[in-house]
Amino acid sequence: MSIQVEGISKLYGNQKALNNISFKVEKPEIVGFLGPNGAGKSTMMKILTTYLDANEGLAKVNGFDVSGDKQHVQQSVGYLPEHNPLYLDMYVKEYLAFNADIYKVGKQRIEEVIELTGLTAEAHKKIGQLSKGFRQRVGLANAMLHDPEVLILDEPTTGLDPNQLVEIRNLIKSIGKTKTVFLSTHIMQEVEAMCDRVIIINKGEIVADKKLTELRESKEQTVIVEFDYRVEDVFLLKLPKAKTVVNTHNFVYEITFATAEDMRSHVFDFAHDNKLKILQLNQKNASLEALFRELTLK
Repeated sequence: MSIQVEGISKLYGNQKALNNISFKVEKPEIVGFLGPNGAGKSTMMKILTTYLDANEGLAKVNGFDVSGDKQHVQQSVGYLPEHNPLYLDMYVKEYLAFNADIYKVGKQRIEEVIELTGLTAEAHKKIGQLSKGFRQRVGLANAMLHDPEVLILDEPTTGLDPNQLVEIRNLIKSIGKTKTVFLSTHIMQEVEAMCDRVIIINKGEIVADKKLTELRESKEQTVIVEFDYRVEDVFLLKLPKAKTVVNTHNFVYEITFATAEDMRSHVFDFAHDNKLKILQLNQKNASLEALFRELTLK
């Protein structure tokens, strides 16, 4: 068992940040930890990485108790916190070498994580000269430096441009084939693209724990379409199995269908028959976003 959490509670004064939290994460598995701001995500991650002590309950990482065996936990986990702490006056390679000495890691591993995280061209620059996206990569490289069995990543894709997002997403998916990755994010598309499972937390309590395959099997989907002209909702609702239509902005519509069948061809035919041009036509898995909103807007 890579991560084991049983009855964890955490208090900040009179405020309960976590209330009797329990879950388990196996290896290999990529688990998305979701929740609105203030739900307790970062607190849980800080407990798992020994930065905070829980008031109640038991938590283990790689079999090591986070309160009684902190050194072994720290040696076997890689952590990228939400606010990535870096020494801005140090060079990238210098910073990684500094941390490699702490972990007693050889120079070869430094070169490996630099290449893995796409930092080769930036390795001889000062961290303070890097963009936010590249600083995030330095934090990820540092978390991976000692080749930990568990990676705990708090908002790992913050500040990345679309190309960097794809690269880091692919890297995390690759890591998740042999190791455990426990990550938080606010971006639903990232969860759907990377994760095997999602845990949703709200007001310090777990409100959902599901495999992504379960969500993908939902008998509902949403198609996002942008026309070159405004269309009345009543006409779009005449599409087969159309359930709801929302005009999100300008000529962009989100059409929810009560079926798992890909309905984009029907939308395309509708546009053709009505002499409309389609400027974009995408399908999104509405179930995760809908589930998140349903469980966290209470």
